[in-house]
Amino acid sequence: MLRFTCALFLAVIVGTLAPQATAQTCGADAHSPMATDRPQITSSSIVVPCGSLQFENGFQETGNGDQQTFDFPETSVRLGITSRTELRFGVPDYFYNFYNHDTAPPFGNGFGDLSMGFKQQFGPTRGGFDVSLIPSVSFPTGANLISSHGYDPTVQLPWSRSLTKNWTVAGMFSVMWPSEGPRRNLTGQSSVYFDRQLMKPWDAYVEYSGSFPQRGGPQNVIDFGTAYKITPHQQLDFHCNFGLSAATPAHSIGFGYSVRFQVFRSR
Repeated sequence: MLRFTCALFLAVIVGTLAPQATAQTCGADAHSPMATDRPQITSSSIVVPCGSLQFENGFQETGNGDQQTFDFPETSVRLGITSRTELRFGVPDYFYNFYNHDTAPPFGNGFGDLSMGFKQQFGPTRGGFDVSLIPSVSFPTGANLISSHGYDPTVQLPWSRSLTKNWTVAGMFSVMWPSEGPRRNLTGQSSVYFDRQLMKPWDAYVEYSGSFPQRGGPQNVIDFGTAYKITPHQQLDFHCNFGLSAATPAHSIGFGYSVRFQVFRSR
């Protein structure tokens, strides 16, 4: 029943929004610079242009005591179907866990879960804010020791606002219902970052993110990163973050590459 509900939900979204794509002029913003969710924890409040297909990819190493985890390709696929709406697909990551001791590892290696959703942009508002709503759901497609084994919904509300020509402030509010054994662990998350444009294609940021689960300790993170557009539609990025609470991994280091293509236009 739950599978049918999720499939019906996505079918309604596509059926409702797809006619809008043909009713609008797709491709008008094809030459605009790309806006990515990477490398921040906060998702972008801007959708990809109508008719554009964007791939965001990365590699990350996470360390916590004697455990190291490597995950890739961190691929997110974003397809603009109207000037305000995009479809989103989270390709399963592969997780490799390495342990610096001889005891039995608590986690195995393998692929994580697939996720699907969409983003609806509402800004810019009169106050200059860009705001979007991102509902999504993950599907239990991953390896036995990595998958949550549940259909886990998430709702995100990213926002952003330009402060000056070179400074931007942005953040996100999220609510998640991850499956942990037979129960769900309701989790709220909030984040905020300040971004500084160093040169036209190059920017850097500092970010705080906090997750607050119903069961378990808070997870507070400080994140630093930079992104460089080698072309308007290709981006390289790097980030590192550090845990500020006991329930958070000690550190993560990652880099990525994103690219955008125009795949269809209105005639």
